[in-house]
Amino acid sequence: MIGVVATLKVQDGKGAEFEGVFGELSAKVRANEPGNLFYQLTKSRTEANTYKVLELYKDQDALSAHGQTDYFRDAGRQMGAFMAGRPEIEYLDAVV
Repeated sequence: MIGVVATLKVQDGKGAEFEGVFGELSAKVRANEPGNLFYQLTKSRTEANTYKVLELYKDQDALSAHGQTDYFRDAGRQMGAFMAGRPEIEYLDAVV
């Protein structure tokens, strides 16, 4: 399995709009990607306007397929208007 932690910083006052777009994306991921095992948006308690997406994929093929979907690309374009910088992406390999 492959884990992903994506750190996303959002502009002041744009959190609700960002969360709305992400909610639509999340529903599509869960409905259409059997290789995605977990996909959750979280909000930092200590860093203002900072979100982390926690993701878990069955394998590299599932992760690659996720990034190639039209709805992922469309959501990325929509969320870009709310971002306060580039996402930071960390990839993790499952151990047990």
